[in-house]
Amino acid sequence: MSAGQARDGSRLVGAALRCYPARWRRRHADEAAELAALLIGDGTPSASIAWSYLLGAAREWLTPRPGRSLSTVATALLVAICLLGFSAALVAETAPARAAGTTQPPSSPKLPCHLTTSQPRPGIEAGAHARAC
Repeated sequence: MSAGQARDGSRLVGAALRCYPARWRRRHADEAAELAALLIGDGTPSASIAWSYLLGAAREWLTPRPGRSLSTVATALLVAICLLGFSAALVAETAPARAAGTTQPPSSPKLPCHLTTSQPRPGIEAGAHARAC
């Protein structure tokens, strides 16, 4: 893995860690970032780690806490859904493009229609024939 790829992976994981609530980040962010760096160094795809952290962040936001109102939970659910959509877009953007069926069979050169037949078509006048082609 190149240094640029590791840096991109660290940014992706860092973005996922920022999705956690502040109280969680104060307590666990350094350890989670260190663990992610070790996993990336061992060859685990950074997108996989980031996705796991995003799911954990959504779970953390949605876990009911004593004294938390229902509107706070609903807002957290809405934020989690938006984050999952955003993360899916990030993962799709970082995935390599896979083109299927990009090769086309060779085609014969196209000739003007008046050169493809030696006889004019019945029922088509000369001027109309040129417009029909």
